[in-house]
Amino acid sequence: MRPQRAITIIASFLIVVTSAFALYSVYLLTAGRDSGSVISDAGISIGGPFTLTDDDGNRVTEADYAGRAHLVFFGFTHCPEICPTTLSEATAVLNELGDDAGKLDVLFISIDPERDTPEALHEYVSNFHPQITGLSGTAEEVASVARSFRAYYKKVPFDDGDYTMDHSTVVYLMDKENNFVGPVALDREPGKVAEQLRAYL
Repeated sequence: MRPQRAITIIASFLIVVTSAFALYSVYLLTAGRDSGSVISDAGISIGGPFTLTDDDGNRVTEADYAGRAHLVFFGFTHCPEICPTTLSEATAVLNELGDDAGKLDVLFISIDPERDTPEALHEYVSNFHPQITGLSGTAEEVASVARSFRAYYKKVPFDDGDYTMDHSTVVYLMDKENNFVGPVALDREPGKVAEQLRAYL
């Protein structure tokens, strides 16, 4: 591995870890509050209105997922490890939910609209549970929804002209009213995660 690429990877990893830890720390401080979307006395919120395109080519908004709990995760189809691992973990949890899986949506929002067309997303998410939906949009639409979730992402070019994407790894749990409940750690025993989520279905 070239030194420059190694430095970039290490720096990006530290940014991701820091952002995830900060979000989780804020959640711990506010876990008992009634409104899940408000995470600080300064009025900072997680989530909000958005307009994107799903992997079937339909235009959707946050209203399409109201009335149902949903997990939100930002990533991209060319992600070498974190994204497929997280979606595989989500699939295992959905399988554990059994008949209740139909009450939970998992939204995989691409932060790489340049490559992740609805067709590419559809092919990608079809490798996982049917309750997982791929969402993308224009660069401006993706940037807007990422800002509302306080999600970090950045394009990282390679010397050969190709590129990858750095991004935060938080999985957000939103309740039926589109309020932020808190981050969910999917890298645990699937049955325990399913048990945690049933309270919100």
